[in-house]
Amino acid sequence: MKRILLLEDDQSFGYILSEYLTMQEFHVVWVKTAEEVLNLLENENFNLALLDIMLPGIDGFELAKVMMKKHDDLPFIFLSAKSLKIDKLKGFKLGAIDYITKPVDEELLVAKINAILSQNKNSESENDSIEIGTYEFKPKLFQLKYQDELIKLTSREAELLFMLCEHKNNLLSRKKALNEIWGLNDEFSRKSMDVFISKLRKYLAKDPSISIDNIHGKGFIFTISH
Repeated sequence: MKRILLLEDDQSFGYILSEYLTMQEFHVVWVKTAEEVLNLLENENFNLALLDIMLPGIDGFELAKVMMKKHDDLPFIFLSAKSLKIDKLKGFKLGAIDYITKPVDEELLVAKINAILSQNKNSESENDSIEIGTYEFKPKLFQLKYQDELIKLTSREAELLFMLCEHKNNLLSRKKALNEIWGLNDEFSRKSMDVFISKLRKYLAKDPSISIDNIHGKGFIFTISH
């Protein structure tokens, strides 16, 4: 369940919006001051924040400045009755993903929230990494890292290494790899695959615990001994 931090000092609107978002299967934490937001962010994680602007004490704009310094990975949307263009531009300049004026169309707000969370999920998946011994492999970025050395892979090298990781300690059949990556199972493709396997062995050679063993006539077994 995605966690949303709602900052709204209006009791009626805050209650209605919190209940509506909860009905849409979000976990909502509703607070009424910027100080409460900052305290929560020290100890809890959220997927998105919805921020009012006109507040007692620290206002939403000032809060956004602090958040961008200390919690810049948290996306936020301004919800405000301040509808002037200058206010909207200021909101975006402070890092807001969106600026929605009140009264809020709850259905449209939920659609925007889902779109933002979906984008963040895709962004996170791009940075997903796989540990290969002492190497770090980011398949969607075509990157293999050993200590401070970054190896930029081709898309086919990354596909093949990812498939080997998926079959770690098990046989990856030559036929499966050729059909799924090369799209062909002819002699040229088989020779090409052998070249790519040799390249991957070279890239991974700095960790002696890693091996890609050829099983004659069958395929390859990718192992990490520790």
